[in-house]
Amino acid sequence: MKLAATAILIGCALVTANTWAAAGDQAPAAQESPEQAMRRQLQALNWIHGPQHVQLFDNSGLDIPAGYMFLNPADTAKFQTITHNVGGTTQYFLAPEDFRWEAFFDFRNDGYVKDDEKINADTLLDSIKKGTEEANKERRERGWDEMMVTGWQTEPHYDAQTNHLEWAVAGRDLKSGTDIVNFNTRILGRAGVMSVVLIANPASLSASISEAKSVMSTFDYLPGQRYAEYKPGDKIAKYGLAALVTGGAAAIAVKTGFWKVALSAIVAGWKFILAGFAAVIAALRKRFKRTTA
Repeated sequence: MKLAATAILIGCALVTANTWAAAGDQAPAAQESPEQAMRRQLQALNWIHGPQHVQLFDNSGLDIPAGYMFLNPADTAKFQTITHNVGGTTQYFLAPEDFRWEAFFDFRNDGYVKDDEKINADTLLDSIKKGTEEANKERRERGWDEMMVTGWQTEPHYDAQTNHLEWAVAGRDLKSGTDIVNFNTRILGRAGVMSVVLIANPASLSASISEAKSVMSTFDYLPGQRYAEYKPGDKIAKYGLAALVTGGAAAIAVKTGFWKVALSAIVAGWKFILAGFAAVIAALRKRFKRTTA
């Protein structure tokens, strides 16, 4: 799969950033090739390497194991731009050092989401398809690859014990033909919902999900922020479980006519690594092999 190969090559480039820098293999900005510009941008990110405990959004924490890397919001936003993804400036990023999968964390403090709503998978899939079609208009304006939803990889399901809502949408990059799967987890909290989007090769999705869940097992809201700690008088979200699948607050914006407000959230709903990065990162990988031979 192009996605998996590209991800692994990007991982190699990032892990070996110090090696490249030491080798002095950089050109002045005015003379940079696209490959050199890409490498410089990746090297400039402030990667946090495990093992290390990190705090997210002042309401939760996560242990980053050895062999994994993490980015704070400012650097995650830069990484998103490099990979032609939209995510704003509030997301955190986690991945193994070989980039066999990636995960983005975001939190919406829309209030306590009641978990007593039934989910109609067919209706939700139709909404996601329509939203993606509209979002493609903005992708075209930006000169980015367009997306197509091909169906559910995993239908939405909610675990009342863990307060986790999970689903996976299968899609395709229309330019490269690359199949893409975004596995979504929403972790309900007292004041809002933590969003975790896992990007993986469809062929190795099960293994990636299992590994990511193992890493995520250390995630927890801080005392006083957990779903079970809800108290009467707390803010209640204006949507339920189904709307979380179609964009949460964005779904409310659509219903009330504020489509442009919702569009950025729907564009951000798909995350993927451009297949075109393969050639760029392959060159970096060859450079790494030469410097370590």
